Amino acid sequence: MSKEDFYDVLGVSRDASGADIKSAYRKLAMKYHPDRNAGDAESEANFKKVSEAYEILKDDEKRAAYDRFGHQAFDGMGAGPGRGGFGADFSSSFADVFDDLFGEFMGGRRGGRSRGADLRYNMEITLEDAFEGKQATIRVPGSVACEDCEGSGAAAGTRPETCATCSGHGKVRAQQGFFTLERTCPSCGGVGRVIKNPCGTCGGSGRQQKERSLSVDIPAGVEDGTRIRLTGEGEAGQRGAQPGDLYIFLSVTPHALFQRDGLDLFCRVPIAMTEAALGTHLEVPTLDGGRSRVTIPEGTQSGRQFRLRGKGMPALRGRGHGDMYVQTMVETPVHLTRKQKELLKEFAKAGTEKNSPESSGFFARVKDFFDGAKG
Repeated sequence: MSKEDFYDVLGVSRDASGADIKSAYRKLAMKYHPDRNAGDAESEANFKKVSEAYEILKDDEKRAAYDRFGHQAFDGMGAGPGRGGFGADFSSSFADVFDDLFGEFMGGRRGGRSRGADLRYNMEITLEDAFEGKQATIRVPGSVACEDCEGSGAAAGTRPETCATCSGHGKVRAQQGFFTLERTCPSCGGVGRVIKNPCGTCGGSGRQQKERSLSVDIPAGVEDGTRIRLTGEGEAGQRGAQPGDLYIFLSVTPHALFQRDGLDLFCRVPIAMTEAALGTHLEVPTLDGGRSRVTIPEGTQSGRQFRLRGKGMPALRGRGHGDMYVQTMVETPVHLTRKQKELLKEFAKAGTEKNSPESSGFFARVKDFFDGAKG
């Protein structure tokens, strides 16, 4: 049986960056790790498979060889971590992301100070904003480093002291199965220091509440649900620890004229029955503020689409635009005068099946259906 492509195993494209490959492996390793799937042979097999793929693709030379020769580049060489027992799988590839995942397995980060929480900000933009991009200023409430103690949490003239429980390491060890695991020190919260004289402004946390003004760059082409990450703009960490991130979730408000589908735009245009029958020319707006001329041929039906190339949304990544589709909606006249009704009746009497081929064909099929049911 042929082996699955390593890029497919990790769910990344062949031009993925090293950071993308590591991120994909990190998620899959977390999902399939045996500590989270005790006794699950399938998860263990998947963990070995993603570890083998990552072992090759994380190394530039091995990746280049794989891109050129595929799996044959390593046949018989023992290059992949999948050869051998589980220990080989774990020690080689998983070590790269062990520090990142350890905190999630144990409910805290491995050593170090407690990182600040991430924040979410919901932001509404118009379709025009999504088309053109914009610079926006937002007001974000949250915690920032205390100005009086500069984030240390200690009162003026004092400083934090080494934690006696962990001797300043910020972590304590515990035995679990085959592994010696480390977790955040419960006494100092992973800081490695304790404060005997806390700052009067922040109460020793090293943080205080403050509303900040932030500038946000919204690129052209964003979609509803797009997430923008502002690194380090989340909640401040305790006692000078690293701050979290701010995630801005965009929602695009409905537009009065246009509907979006990916890179394409759709505009429904009502036209009179006579215009649809005889043909006409329309001038339709485009989202960039311009106008385009559309020729409507005679006999146009409701739902027919006319394509305007390059008049859709810009691509968020890459170049070019989508297309715009003008969709006709033939409008049945209402509030007819007596004269108009008489003219329509005369028109109907003078009509033939050729004037309405779709309806004539439909009712012919209906007749055949009922005749068949009777037989």
